[in-house]
Amino acid sequence: MTKSSSSGLTRRALLGAFAATAVVAAPTYSNAAGFLRGGGDIRRIRMYSGRTGERLDMIYWVDGKYIKDAVKEVNHFMRDWRTDQVKSIDLRTIDIMAASHQLLDANEPYMLLSGYRSPQTNAMLRSRSRRVARKSLHMEGQAADLRLGSRSVSQMAKAAMSCRAGGVGQYYGSNFVHMDCGVVRTWRG
Repeated sequence: MTKSSSSGLTRRALLGAFAATAVVAAPTYSNAAGFLRGGGDIRRIRMYSGRTGERLDMIYWVDGKYIKDAVKEVNHFMRDWRTDQVKSIDLRTIDIMAASHQLLDANEPYMLLSGYRSPQTNAMLRSRSRRVARKSLHMEGQAADLRLGSRSVSQMAKAAMSCRAGGVGQYYGSNFVHMDCGVVRTWRG
């Protein structure tokens, strides 16, 4: 299905070009849950890592289907950068992150502070801080710690909470928001 046409364009390249130029209206907070249930035709995630210098701008869902290769790239991007271990990131977490970003109508990508954490990394971080959970959802590939320079912790948290799809932690001192696909709950760290 990805054979090149006579013009040299693949279906994936054409979809990518279309999606890059498409203008998608941002849903309001009141219909964020509908967005997670499939209210959009395209889902996109944009992030960068200050730790690795990598950037990701990926359409990972089109017309009700996840794009396997795109999800694989998201998994690699969100790996434990300390150990280079990769784990499948729960698609619900990616959806929450993408929906929240869309609701914020932010032009900049998320800064990913922490995605997947190996048990070794989590234990090391826990030895340095009481705020690191022993059974962190990061170890299950179900959580991310994110920052946006153009939005406050409060703004990011409100967008994530409006999805009503998982946990949202507000860390004002460290300027980031934790988003996960676990039980719906909120806290301040």
